[in-house]
Amino acid sequence: MKKNKQIDMSSFKHLYPFKSSYMDLNGLKYHFLDQGSGEPVVMIHGNPTWSFYYRNLINKLSPHFRAIAVDHIGCGLSDKPGTDRYDYTLKNRVDDIEALIDSLELKDKITLVLHDWGGMIGIAYALRFPERISRIVIMNTAAFFPPGNKKLPLRLRLLRNFRLLATPAVLGLNLFAYSALYMATYKGLSKDVKSGLIAPYNCWKNRIATLKFVHDIPVSKKDTSYNLVKSVDENLDKLADIPMLICWGEHDFVFDASYLAEWQRRFPNAEVHTFSNAGHYILEDESEKVCTLVKDFLI
Repeated sequence: MKKNKQIDMSSFKHLYPFKSSYMDLNGLKYHFLDQGSGEPVVMIHGNPTWSFYYRNLINKLSPHFRAIAVDHIGCGLSDKPGTDRYDYTLKNRVDDIEALIDSLELKDKITLVLHDWGGMIGIAYALRFPERISRIVIMNTAAFFPPGNKKLPLRLRLLRNFRLLATPAVLGLNLFAYSALYMATYKGLSKDVKSGLIAPYNCWKNRIATLKFVHDIPVSKKDTSYNLVKSVDENLDKLADIPMLICWGEHDFVFDASYLAEWQRRFPNAEVHTFSNAGHYILEDESEKVCTLVKDFLI
């Protein structure tokens, strides 16, 4: 059996100069960054990104805070096991975050920074331990079912529902991660940033999480993660008193204006900033502005 291909970081190491940390997670290497000291800020990425996505925010916050950014199992520099060793479901993602935070023995309350799948994962964690959360930063994500009976975009529906098509497209051709380099940004990405975002997904076996995240999107009651998403959706109001900052890229083909409106409906007191020159990868398109807003919100 072929092994997972080693990740070549030479083309983007200058953008990602951080010291890696690892936690043993049931025999798997769970990678995270832990930079600076002070109040902890835990950054949770989505699909198909990894902790590299938060590099500029880490640089901005680490002189003042303890900036922690995880790589989900199957993503970034974490191990990428087969389904015989890891169950790629939402519950496991939340359990992993809980295990990491417990292992770090954080004494101060946590700020969560959430993007894409990180929204559902992070909010599910927050609902388990609301007393541990001091603030929440939301960036183009959801923690509820699609608003107004909205359907998944066609591209996601095809990858989710037609698995004979999706497996060679995502695992073989890297279609999901590669297309995101162009579809998820409004301004475009430099060559080095593209290399950094896609580097962990450099072979068939290393792309399993990008596929499993899509498979795990619940659309009906029979889906594995449906009940957990339903619970998060129904209990969001329990976080209403936690200060929230929302930074939103307006050019997002998945998390469009209807998702932002739903966040605002649920959290009418949230501080909201929208960006007409940003897409789904808001921290790429409007990095300096968003990082400054986050820092100001925390300080």
